[in-house]
Amino acid sequence: MTEHAPRPDRPVEPYSPVARAFHWVTAAIVAVQVSIGLAMTYRGKTLNIWDEATNELYSTHKLVGFALLWLVLARIGYRLVHGAPPPEPTLEPWQRLGSLVVHNSLYVLLVLMPILGWLGISLFPALELFGWFSLPALTSPDNALAEQVLWVHRTLAFVLLALVIGHASMALFHYFVRGDNVLWRMLTSVGRR
Repeated sequence: MTEHAPRPDRPVEPYSPVARAFHWVTAAIVAVQVSIGLAMTYRGKTLNIWDEATNELYSTHKLVGFALLWLVLARIGYRLVHGAPPPEPTLEPWQRLGSLVVHNSLYVLLVLMPILGWLGISLFPALELFGWFSLPALTSPDNALAEQVLWVHRTLAFVLLALVIGHASMALFHYFVRGDNVLWRMLTSVGRR
């Protein structure tokens, strides 16, 4: 039995096309990063295979992570300048608070994760990408500290993954069960009603 949300008292305001593009490009890059991160650590750490394929995975992960950092900073800048539409009008106050906590946590992790990765490879040091060029170092090498920073980076990756799964699950719940515009506002400029 579906529990449809009550009709809102005010019109539903969608996210802008630029905000929607930032959201979906970020989501796609995070999905790629998680997949590459799992594959590279499985090959390198678990199987202890350090061949060209493993090196390519690590280089790709570093380059995409570096690009993701700048994309997320641009996304945050856009949001600070342009704001966001008001919350879906049918949400309860506790749902709005939960949404705010999850969204802010995602933003923090999406900035912190690439910085920790960059710091970790600076400390290691492993800044070279594909044998073509190197990222700039953030600090001088320190292998012991590198292991700690990269451990935090890996641990937070699982926290980020859990938040992303929870975020997506709630969006689908709102779309299929409640029948409101929570997900719809991020899909199109026209609401469901």
